[in-house]
Amino acid sequence: QVQLVESGGGLVQAVGSLRLSCVASGRTFSSYAMGWFRQAPGKEREFVAAINWNGGSTYYADSVKGRFTISRDNTKNTVYLQMNSLKPEDTAVYYCARTSMWGPNIVAVSEYDYWGQGTQVTVSS
Repeated sequence: QVQLVESGGGLVQAVGSLRLSCVASGRTFSSYAMGWFRQAPGKEREFVAAINWNGGSTYYADSVKGRFTISRDNTKNTVYLQMNSLKPEDTAVYYCARTSMWGPNIVAVSEYDYWGQGTQVTVSS
């Protein structure tokens, strides 16, 4: 059983920054790609960013490209999401998730098998 635990969310003013962390249990973390998703009230869960197993490839949603950076530290079983220049529309619950694939469908919720419980990010204007 894999457990993913996010942290780092909170309340921040617009143009501020936050760094989210997601720690995974188990010994196979470095074998999987990881992704970040978010879900705002009344909206569907949407893709934010993904990183391949060794950190050599990343992919971002257009809405966060240039502002957010995903990274990972396989020695710590941790994936990060550095969020800069935050906007009120970034307000959502942010989830990390694990996937065994890497390709054009990396944005699909259905491609991920384990999810964290989420961490709330609120950006005030």
